[in-house]
Formats: sequence, C-alpha cells, structure tokens
Amino acid sequence: MDAFSSFFDSQSRSSWNYDTLKNFRQISPIVQSHLKRVYLTLCCALIASAFGAYLHIIWNIGGYLTTFACFGAIIWLHSVPPYQEQKRFSLLMASAVFEGASVGPLIDLAIQIDPSVLVAAFVGTALAFACFSGAAMLARRREYLYLGGLLSSCVSMLLWLHFASTIFGGSTAFFMFEIYLGLLVFVGYMVVDTQDIIEKAHLGDLDYVKHALTLFTDFVAVFVRILIIMLKNSAEKDERRRKKKRND
Repeated sequence: MDAFSSFFDSQSRSSWNYDTLKNFRQISPIVQSHLKRVYLTLCCALIASAFGAYLHIIWNIGGYLTTFACFGAIIWLHSVPPYQEQKRFSLLMASAVFEGASVGPLIDLAIQIDPSVLVAAFVGTALAFACFSGAAMLARRREYLYLGGLLSSCVSMLLWLHFASTIFGGSTAFFMFEIYLGLLVFVGYMVVDTQDIIEKAHLGDLDYVKHALTLFTDFVAVFVRILIIMLKNSAEKDERRRKKKRND
C-alpha cells in the first residue's frame, strides 16, 4: 500500500504547469503515433463490447460460453503473427463482443435498477482511465513500472480470496473487500500498463492491437467494479427509503 500512497503523493507534489507538460517531449513522434493507434483501437473495442452487451440484453447470450469464447479469441490473437494486423484486429473485436456479452447480465441488472448508475459508472471509469493514463504519460519514463510486482502479488491474493470464498463461503463484507481491492489493483494497472506500453514502443514493439487489448482489459475490470459498488450503494439507499416510508 505504501507504493500506492507514494504514487498519489508524487502526483500531488508535482506542479501541473508548462514544465510538467513538457514531459511529453520525452515521447518520440513514433511512439506518440503508436499511442494514437492504441487508443483509437481501444475505443473500437469499447464500442464492440457495448454491442456485445446489447446482444445479451436482446437474446440473453451472456454466460460461461461467451466468457470461454472471449478467452479463446484472446489466445488465438496472441498466436497470430503481428504482421497479420487485420486478422488480429478482428480477433480483438470478437473478444470485445464476447466480453461485453459476458458482462451483459450485470449491465442488464443496472438498467433494471437505475440506468443512471450505468452511465455514471462508465463516465467515472473513463475519467479515471484518462487521469491515470495521463499521469503515466506525464511522469518520468519507467517511474511506476516497479508497481508491477506489487500489483501481481495483489492479483494473486485476489485469486486466493476468491478461491477461499468459493469453497468456504463469504459474507457481503468479504465480497466488497475483494471488489474494492480489485478496483485499487486495476486502477494501478492503468498506470503501469500505460508506462509499459510507452517503454515497449520506445524499444520497437509497436503492436497496437496487443497494447489496446491490455488497456481494454484494465478498463473493463475497473468499470465492472465501479458498477458493482454503485449498484450496492443504490440498493442500500432504496432500502433506507423503504424503511423510512414504513416508519412514517
């Protein structure tokens, strides 16, 4: 946790002026062009994911099958050579559609409860993504890559916690602890993965499809957790309102 606190402390101490913005000069024009392709591809993946969620709402296709199909498309994508860009892009879009369908039941629940929660969760995720990705770009190169080891350890802990709750059962408080910890972890990955992509691009790795997939995974992971938190808060507010009406 000290690493996360040091990240926020360093951001608060930095002066966001012209001198800070000049840090963009450390990113070469080739890397800047690569980042534009990455974020454009990410936007296409998010649109494809929204289409997948829409398909679930219409035909109720989301579930284990679409989750396995998503994993299969990602594995297939990694097995295709980088020079086959069109095929890899198509596989990325397919995996995004399957991912959207897999998240579809949660989105459908949010629409039934309060559609504004869904919009707020997406906007909040987009703002967090823009802020943390921007912070990673403005920071010194490799400044936050050391967080990768800590985040990997946290992911391992999350897997063990989920495994334990599956076998022994878990309370709502335990589930929410997993959600909040996962949110913190994947927000951290937004920073680390952005800097990692920049560093790899400087070293000649310009695989924009693979890099967009990495950021897409981070975005969806944060969005799902923010949506769950907001749905829980909305449900608690509704419950308090009902109790208040009964007492009146």
